[in-house]
Amino acid sequence: MDLLKQTKGETDVTNKQRPEYFDAFDQLKIDRDESDGVLTVRMHTRGGPCVFSLPFVAQCVEALHRIGSDPDNRVLIWTGTGTEWMSGPDFASFGDVGNPNRWDAVSRNVRKALVSMLDLDMPIVSAVNGPAHLHSEWILTHDIVLATPQVSFCDRPHLAFGIVPGDGMHVLWTEALGASRARYFLWMQEVMAAETAQSLGVVHELVAQQDLDGRAAAVAKHLASQPTLNLRYTRQALTQRLKRLLLEGLGHGLALEGLTAVDLARRQSSK
Repeated sequence: MDLLKQTKGETDVTNKQRPEYFDAFDQLKIDRDESDGVLTVRMHTRGGPCVFSLPFVAQCVEALHRIGSDPDNRVLIWTGTGTEWMSGPDFASFGDVGNPNRWDAVSRNVRKALVSMLDLDMPIVSAVNGPAHLHSEWILTHDIVLATPQVSFCDRPHLAFGIVPGDGMHVLWTEALGASRARYFLWMQEVMAAETAQSLGVVHELVAQQDLDGRAAAVAKHLASQPTLNLRYTRQALTQRLKRLLLEGLGHGLALEGLTAVDLARRQSSK
């Protein structure tokens, strides 16, 4: 009987071992429901809200590579910890961004994290648990976006420090909102309420804080009812345009951001 099950491609989930990469990242809590292949990744820093830093991004790059290489992962839930989706940034972790080699490390990891997220061949459910005022463009690579009514979206740090929002914000928010609306959002550092984001199609469902994880799991289980090949290929079909837009705009945007980061370092050193 066991041989027959293997021949048919069925999996005995009771004998599966926990993949070692689940526990390899101290800023990402990773778990999987072996019954349907729904993987949950929760960002955090020492058990609290995630603080954006260079080590965190480097962990995401490696984790996304491992996640995408594991055929047992069929649907991904991506979320944060506590009442903030992502906090920071920890500028000290970037080092001297006036040094081209240091900026290369920053921009390379930021680029790889965003591209790797979009390149995953599985649908992604985003459970936005709190204000997303930092790297909210990651959310725009996800397929289904759930948010609590307390959530708001904003690009807080770029213009606050006088640097170009060229790390994907300029590409993905323009695609999500339209060129004119996105320019206002980015230039004015608009704080967009969850209800407004829903009316504009950025958020798909508003969910009470205490129900967010449960609803994300239910949506992921609904998606997981599809055949594996359909999950992979529908994700590819629905992200092809975004991949092309990122390929066209991300390198240029990061180069411009790097120039203004050098200017920021110069201005700070002259104080």
